[in-house]
Amino acid sequence: MKKFHFSLQKLKDFREQELDRQKNALSLLQADLKRIEEAREVLIDKVAEQSEQLDRVYRLGSTASDIAMRKRYIVTLQQEIHIKEQQAIEKQAAIEKQLDVVVEATKDVKTLEKLEEKQLEEYNHAAAKENEQFIEEFVSGQTVRAASPASETAGAAE
Repeated sequence: MKKFHFSLQKLKDFREQELDRQKNALSLLQADLKRIEEAREVLIDKVAEQSEQLDRVYRLGSTASDIAMRKRYIVTLQQEIHIKEQQAIEKQAAIEKQLDVVVEATKDVKTLEKLEEKQLEEYNHAAAKENEQFIEEFVSGQTVRAASPASETAGAAE
């Protein structure tokens, strides 16, 4: 019997490659989200630091323009934080969409794997049947050969 070959192997290979591509895309999106969140945290730390400095400047006394400039800088940082939060929300939505794509690609691959298992099972069953048949023919051939000399000796004795 010839070696097992899955009839949809090329399609399965393609789907596996597609799954890998989709997983890589998901990983990139997740890495982007992590960078956005890290940048947001840095901005939050800057706001806290600048707010402390502004408090010190208030206590020590400073010019109105210096205080106004520091307040504008803090407001700018807060706006950047807001932008990062919006980017994170958008990136999270993209991640959820990509996750759906990965789930579907995984289902496609699993379906093909189950089909391959079924074909392999059928192949193994057919191979076992073929082996059984070969053994039966071999045994019956031996029985016929063993019976032939016995019948010849019985015929010669008469």
